[in-house]
Amino acid sequence: MSAATFTVQLISAGETYLVRNIVLRPGRSVKECYFLGDDAKGTFHLGIFKDNNIIGVASFMKNSNPFFDHNTQYQLRGMAVLPQYKGQGLGTLLLKEGELKIRKEGKEPFLWFNARVSAINFYNKHGYQNFGQKFEVPGVCEHIIMYKLLES
Repeated sequence: MSAATFTVQLISAGETYLVRNIVLRPGRSVKECYFLGDDAKGTFHLGIFKDNNIIGVASFMKNSNPFFDHNTQYQLRGMAVLPQYKGQGLGTLLLKEGELKIRKEGKEPFLWFNARVSAINFYNKHGYQNFGQKFEVPGVCEHIIMYKLLES
């Protein structure tokens, strides 16, 4: 399959929950897939679709991290692609579309997030850098802060 058979579009927070649940919180209540900031002003959610079925999601929240001093900060949360579609470049499509939208938002567009340790190499390939020490998100897994100044 090529990336041309998939479409990325804006979606609601609620449309992210099923994919988040399957990928990020398997076997747990879908209520755990609501993130603080999902409905905040400045947050946008992207979904990737195949044949009108949502198969991947990413949320971008206008949220500042006190470790960074850039004017326009966004936090990536809940990026997930259904297991049967992994390895097809869909995470890259979601990430690049989110970056493109953030670049249009203001001066010094900056994206940061708490990455699962298992995803560090993926983000490094896209120019993201690690910050600080690894830490445990209780009940989830080990994470590390990652960031990138998005060139406008």
